[in-house]
Amino acid sequence: MECAYRIIVVGIGPGSADYLLPAASRTIKEAVVLVGSKRALATFASENQLTKVIDKDIGGVLDFVEQQLNRHDVVVMVSGDPGFYSMLTALRKRFSPDCLTVIPGISSVQLAFARLAEVWQDAALISMHGREVDDAVLCYRPGYKLGILTDNQHNPANIADILLTHGWPKTASVWLCANLSYDNESIIAVNLAEARRTPGFEHSVMVVKA
Repeated sequence: MECAYRIIVVGIGPGSADYLLPAASRTIKEAVVLVGSKRALATFASENQLTKVIDKDIGGVLDFVEQQLNRHDVVVMVSGDPGFYSMLTALRKRFSPDCLTVIPGISSVQLAFARLAEVWQDAALISMHGREVDDAVLCYRPGYKLGILTDNQHNPANIADILLTHGWPKTASVWLCANLSYDNESIIAVNLAEARRTPGFEHSVMVVKA
């Protein structure tokens, strides 16, 4: 479809405003219509902005964006970087890329690797947040490295169990990274066998290195 105005998809980083790019901050402040998670809107929205919460009704959110495009640009905030498992996927299915402007952000996976002083150019970056992953991606090979987004079901203990069944050694290095960029940030280092017995760290980043 053609758009009278533009959808501006803004990556807001891992959470803390310290990791929000100036271009993203400026775009959010100038927005007339602002869409984002409840937490993002509570953090960044102002009283004079028309807002819409991104909830489980993605179709309803897309309908709202389409309606507002007749009158205004619409700024859509997504956590991390828009190109890495975000609302951008759904927006591209409804709207032409010509309607979209994307402002990148710092993903939680990127920040996790930074915290470890570890390069991620040779890592497989995957999400197990509500998703299944192909066996080929999970199978062990020497020197392999993974950056994984977790969730309640696929928490680190569950993922460690899956990796062990895919040939990973029990001694493989694992870092569990939660609440990155926040005051309660937590990072622990364990091996894969220990990760299998470690509770918590849902909705976090799990880095695994052979």
